[in-house]
Parts: sequence; C-alpha cells; structure tokens
Amino acid sequence: MLTEKLLNHLSAELSGKLTTATTIRSFRPVSGGDINQAYRLESNNGTFFIKVNSASRYPAMFETEARGLELLGKAGELTVPEVILHGALDDTAYLMLNFIHQSTQMHGFWDAFGNGLARLHKHSWNGFGLDHDNYIGSLPQSNTPQQSWAGFYSEERLRPQINMAQKNGFIDTFTVNQFEALFTQLENIFPEEPPSLVHGDLWGGNYMCGPQGEPVIIDPAVYYGHREMDLGMTRLFGGFHDRFYRSYNEQYPLSPGWEERLDICNLYPLMVHVNLFGPGYAGSVKSILSRF
Repeated sequence: MLTEKLLNHLSAELSGKLTTATTIRSFRPVSGGDINQAYRLESNNGTFFIKVNSASRYPAMFETEARGLELLGKAGELTVPEVILHGALDDTAYLMLNFIHQSTQMHGFWDAFGNGLARLHKHSWNGFGLDHDNYIGSLPQSNTPQQSWAGFYSEERLRPQINMAQKNGFIDTFTVNQFEALFTQLENIFPEEPPSLVHGDLWGGNYMCGPQGEPVIIDPAVYYGHREMDLGMTRLFGGFHDRFYRSYNEQYPLSPGWEERLDICNLYPLMVHVNLFGPGYAGSVKSILSRF
C-alpha cells in the first residue's frame, strides 16, 4: 500500500533521479499488478506506474525484474517500459516505471510484434540461463547456466516445479516418472540452437499496445533459453494472431515440427500454474506427458 511515508520517500527519490524537485500529487489503483498492488502516480514531472509488494516475502523480485526489463530494453528490438526506480522502504518493495498510455493497434501490429520478437531471439549468450536468478510470477526461477538446453530445461525449469508439486501433493509418482522418462528424450526432441534472449512469460496478459499503436512487452521472466519457449507461452491461453507467427518465421525461421514441440515447452508454465493455483492444471500436464 502507498503510505504517506512511502510517497514522501518516492518523491525524494524521483527528485534525485530526475535532478529536479518532484512531488507526487495523486495516485490511483490500476489493473496489471496481479500478485502485486499497482498504481498510477501523477507528479509535477510526469506520470508513472508503480507496483509494490512485501520485500521480505519476495526478496529481490523487483530488482531482478528491473534487470530483465533493462536487458530487453538494451536489445532494442521491442518496446519495454523504462525503469525509473526500484528499491524498498521498511518491508515495502517497489518498482517504478514510465507509464504506458495505451492506444489502438497500429496497422501491422502483429507483423511488427512477430518480427520484433524474432530479432530479440537472435540476441545470444554463452550458455542457457542467466547471471542471476529471478522469478516466474511469484515463484523463484533458477537460472544457473548450463551448456545444453536439455540439461537446463530439465534441471533448472521442470525439476524444481516437479519437486514442489510432489511435496504439496499436487502430482503423483506416476507423473514424476513420466517426467523422468521425458528428460531422457529432450536432446532428441528439441533442435540444437544457440541460446536466445527470451521474455520468459509471454502470455496474452504480458503485452500492451503503446501510445503509437506499437507492441510493448511487460512483466518479463528473462533468461537465455530455447526460443520456442516464448512461442509456446503465446499459445498457452488461446494464441496470438496468425500474422504474428508468419512474421516471426519470415524473420527467423523455426525448425520443422515447432508447433508440435510447443506442448513440451508449456509443461513449464503449466507446472508453475499447478504450484501457484493447485492441481486443477495437473490434468493438462498429464495429457501432454502421455503423448510424449
């Protein structure tokens, strides 16, 4: 919650950041916080978006999100919100961004989106992972680097979620054994590709239409992974426009069979949903495993 003490602190921090006296004049809640509380702030030096949460419950969550946004922004392929401030006061952590004024989609929105994501995925690194851990939703996400995608996906993505779900009684031993069998096949399932800079949580709720009608990506869970992970997430809850996928393939063609592999990619976000929201999502996980 935005207390008077926190607002005074933010005004002081903004004044230093903007190198001019800045006062927050008003605020109001907005959608988009999900696990966080989110607000629109009005000041004498502009409009900002801020989300807040418990610093002790989710240590470094906003710090790592800020690093992810800055990494995506530095790539320069798609628009991302600019990080203004992040920090904590008492037990309240905060992340302040420039406020994105939404508009209607420009002509060619989906072509620009697909093309931009493909260019983003051409940014690579020396391994699968990242130089720091972060979060997927409110769950910790391990990014310990590995040289193979199969090793990274099994050990840093799926196994932590499997262990958590089994501990909580959300999946049974048969499902765990199915995962173990899948792990032995991952090297044969995924085509060998260099690590790609991925958004990491690219479902339909994590993009916006910016003030010029352009695609804007928000709320990332950044790492260097197999690029089909982002494509899988776009299909998880309904899919993006066909022109998005066509434009992507024109810029950075996907290997044959990519559409069939997306279910394997989506085992990770589905297991995240199992652990966040309960065993109701376990049926989808079991259905995918039974096919592979």
